[in-house]
Amino acid sequence: MKKAITLVALLSLTSIGWAGTNREATNDRLDHAGSVLHEIMAAPDKGIPEEVLEHAKCIAVVPHLLKGGFVFGAENGRGVATCRTGDGWSAPMFFAITGGSWGLQIGVEGVDLVMIIQNERGMKQLLSNKFELGADASVAAGPVGRHASADTDWKMNAEILTYSRAKGAFAGLTLNGASIRHDEDSTRAVYGHDISNARILKGEVAMPGEAHLFLDAVRGAKAQAVASN
Repeated sequence: MKKAITLVALLSLTSIGWAGTNREATNDRLDHAGSVLHEIMAAPDKGIPEEVLEHAKCIAVVPHLLKGGFVFGAENGRGVATCRTGDGWSAPMFFAITGGSWGLQIGVEGVDLVMIIQNERGMKQLLSNKFELGADASVAAGPVGRHASADTDWKMNAEILTYSRAKGAFAGLTLNGASIRHDEDSTRAVYGHDISNARILKGEVAMPGEAHLFLDAVRGAKAQAVASN
């Protein structure tokens, strides 16, 4: 009986320790996602165009995706997203990204990924628990600079624009075949229980205190683009 009680106690402590570690890692991801967006927009003439940000329905960031190999995919990457609501921007939604072709980026071991969801159809996919870039939602490399050229078709042809930053270089990125799914572990770590993507991104969930750095970066992104012109 004593052994059983001891085992239960040990398991409980392990569970509490895991939950604490996971929450810390998730909060760290939130902070890094905010830093990535702020740093990208602060780069002279190399940020996401003001017009793209103005039309964005949602913004998603995967900070420091660890990669390797000849043609690398987004294995085990985790990110955070927010969407526009009637009251501003939603609480953060957590997701995981796997697979996908990133092109011949030989020797790059870390990359930051930013995705701009442009329209209602792209947002609808993000509200679901799982979808594939290029199949369920069209995706294209986003234009780079302070203004998007008027003669490009970035606004018309893609539901999601993708960007990457590796070793300081920032550029549009073609990312097809990557699967994006709901990150239950991170959601539980921040909110205390699992919540659907749809509820979070529709603004039905209160903003956690840990999200303010990330949301401040999202709110300030357009202002940074205007200030850098």
